[in-house]
Amino acid sequence: MKRKITAACLLAGTAVPALCQTGVTLYGTLDEYIGTIRSSSGAHITGLNDGAILRSRLGVRGGEDIGGGYRIIYTLEQGLSADSGAAADSSRLFDRQAWLGIATPVGEFRAGRQNTQAFYIGGAIDYTERTTFGSMFNTYGVPSRYDNDLSYKSPRMAGVQLDLHYALPENSAGADNKGVWQLALDYQNGPWRGGYAGVLASPNRATATVRERIEYHNLYLNYQYGAGKIYLAAARSNNSTANANGRNTGAILSLVGSPNNFFAGSDANARRYYNLWELSADYRVSPALRVGAMLGGAHDTSGGGAGARSANVGGYYDLSRRTLLYGFASVLKNDASAGFRFSSSAAPSANLAGANVNGKRLTGLQLGILHRF
Repeated sequence: MKRKITAACLLAGTAVPALCQTGVTLYGTLDEYIGTIRSSSGAHITGLNDGAILRSRLGVRGGEDIGGGYRIIYTLEQGLSADSGAAADSSRLFDRQAWLGIATPVGEFRAGRQNTQAFYIGGAIDYTERTTFGSMFNTYGVPSRYDNDLSYKSPRMAGVQLDLHYALPENSAGADNKGVWQLALDYQNGPWRGGYAGVLASPNRATATVRERIEYHNLYLNYQYGAGKIYLAAARSNNSTANANGRNTGAILSLVGSPNNFFAGSDANARRYYNLWELSADYRVSPALRVGAMLGGAHDTSGGGAGARSANVGGYYDLSRRTLLYGFASVLKNDASAGFRFSSSAAPSANLAGANVNGKRLTGLQLGILHRF
């Protein structure tokens, strides 16, 4: 539940005038879970992790009506690790969002660090909101947010809403660096929801040795069937590479736009495209209990044998209006040349890597609690 600052303003008098503007809201989430991961190598690890469903965070949002149907709007949001109290990104005060905009009769215009539309539509991808161990989309990696982002969001007309983004690279080291483009269309009508979210970025053409653009294209379709929902999603991307954690645990174009929204164009993995898919469904057993199951996969279209398959079952129990208990069991099977590993809304602080991931079968359990305020 969002907490207004009205009471604080009354108590503080004129001591905090900036906080006492109309529409200022403090909000946040705390999400912690016990996660256990086992590899077919025999290795296993258990830890208290932050953010299975939603990364723990603190935020401020609000605005000011300026007349004529116009309103100034803003959001400042900081991620944190509830299991340790540490900032999610020690180099930033507001690592998740920091933008200012204006809402007009013809749509919203925003500028700053913003969530991508591919990230925003997570609730339409699968019943876990695309954030748990068992989500193939989450395991592959979803472009989340970018700095220096200029965006436009249209009004919803005939069920359709349009989003356009361009994130400037702002890198003085190369005059020919390219930014990050986004296009999204979302359609909602009765029990149906469907749409597209895409991200596209080109390397510096003057210096790139691998001239492939980095692409992420996501199609999704939902159908509400009374007490439950069916989710179908497909994607195509070449934004996967190796790092110290595994053969498919890195991104060529940063998923979070840090430090700049560009890439060198030197990674040959950009020529390797993956087709992703997921099918899931949930069912509300009672007003408080919802259960679901999911299947997914990633196919390496280059023929390099770096694909994977995933499956998941789980459930949610509403303890109150603001507090949710959840549990999931997941499995991920890497092909011989693949090295995907489990992730959640936040990367697990207790995870496996390297030889315990590459070409291995992983199983995972998550039991946790999410509180919104």
